[in-house]
Amino acid sequence: MNGRPMPCRQQEIGTLFLFEKLAPDQIARLCRDGRVETFEPGPVYQEGDPATCFYVLLEGALVLSRRIGNLDVEVNRSSSRGVYAGAFQAYLGDRVEQVYNNSLRVVEPSRFFVLPAETFAAIMREWFPMAVHLLEGLFFGTKNTQEAVGQRERLLALGSLSAGLTHELNNPAAAAVRATSALRERVAGMRHKLGAIATGPYRRDSLEALIEVQERTAERVAKAAGNLSPLEASDREDALADWLEDQGIADGWQMAPTFVQAGLDTDWLDRVAAAVDEGALEGAVRWLSYTVETELLMNEIEDSTARISALVTAAKQYSQLDRAPYQVADVNELLDSTLLMLSGKIGPHITVVKEYDRTLPKIPAYPGELNQVWTNLIDNAVSAMRSMDTQGTLTVRTARDDGHLLVEFGDTGPGVPAEIRDRIFDPFFTTKPVGEGTGLGLDISWRIVVNKHHGDLRVRSVPGDTRFQVRLPLTSTDSNAPQEPS
Repeated sequence: MNGRPMPCRQQEIGTLFLFEKLAPDQIARLCRDGRVETFEPGPVYQEGDPATCFYVLLEGALVLSRRIGNLDVEVNRSSSRGVYAGAFQAYLGDRVEQVYNNSLRVVEPSRFFVLPAETFAAIMREWFPMAVHLLEGLFFGTKNTQEAVGQRERLLALGSLSAGLTHELNNPAAAAVRATSALRERVAGMRHKLGAIATGPYRRDSLEALIEVQERTAERVAKAAGNLSPLEASDREDALADWLEDQGIADGWQMAPTFVQAGLDTDWLDRVAAAVDEGALEGAVRWLSYTVETELLMNEIEDSTARISALVTAAKQYSQLDRAPYQVADVNELLDSTLLMLSGKIGPHITVVKEYDRTLPKIPAYPGELNQVWTNLIDNAVSAMRSMDTQGTLTVRTARDDGHLLVEFGDTGPGVPAEIRDRIFDPFFTTKPVGEGTGLGLDISWRIVVNKHHGDLRVRSVPGDTRFQVRLPLTSTDSNAPQEPS
């Protein structure tokens, strides 16, 4: 808003700490090109508007605020003479978008010295060329460094995820290879047994009964629950081994564990014995043993390949391949994919507890970037708990929170000391040992949550209970936001 113009007195301007070292002709130029304005309580400029002026407080009181989600958060309040705000990066020119990066309001009638941005930029370049070069180097150097380190941070995260994914894929892949090799041996054994049966003295009706028993056995294997306790399984193996020994079948103790795994018991073997000729019982049992082993191995291969498929699906969900950057997303699904991708890094010494609100709606968001936030916060929690060299618990919770969607990551680590709690979101600030952290994980997370999603990121911490809380809007004010299909 425009203030009420007032005379600009060179003597007053020259006493401000910003200008006290300037020559009289320079002070005269400031008064000639600038102006003094009085503002009544209320807004002076709004965050995001074109940065047209540089403001220096002469008297009164000002408040600077930043927009976070739907709230204006106060970042500074001052009545100190000479404090400045507004277009103080005008000297960078068109290389930086010239908009106000905060909102300014006054809480009492206040006077400002106001200098147009173009004039401020020209004066800086003309009067302080060396200082401008140094400031430009600092600004763009820091920006380039942040981008380079941010790229390194992403590469480190990618390496960690790749290692975790490789570890997770290795187990089911190795299991599938082992099961396939064993299955080949069992199928070869079944061919051999089939040949023996074909040349043996078996009646046609006995063979038909054996085939029927084989089919029912395969069905029973498919329905086997496998919920026996170790003690129950051991007792059943002993009972089966005794039954086989009583029937004169050698090495029955080797077949018993397989039958137990398939859910078979002595009652089932009694029905098998009743269905075939007495002289054919041992051959029938061994034939059924091959059938059971074959079915179990195929189940193992199916489980392994399903696990691999699930991991590939989680990787695609995490990376958001072939998906629009901005879309309607299920936050619970994003969290699940991230936890699965990081399961190798989390390790067996940390217990993961999920407390999801399954009634939460999908929200418009950048899922790939939210996954980066989850990765950073989970990685920090895991590192904190590992530093204690004890068992830890990672709790991931989702809920509604006053018109927002809350995602909370809780850990049982040592906590964030109060004296650094206000600095942890600053670029390059890290508490990790040299070489283990870039100090950009939380800064990147802050910018993704606050700047890109208009949400909020904060921390609450005491020793043994640290909680990073992400709040995201349930709806978007962006007219181009994707809509959830009805």
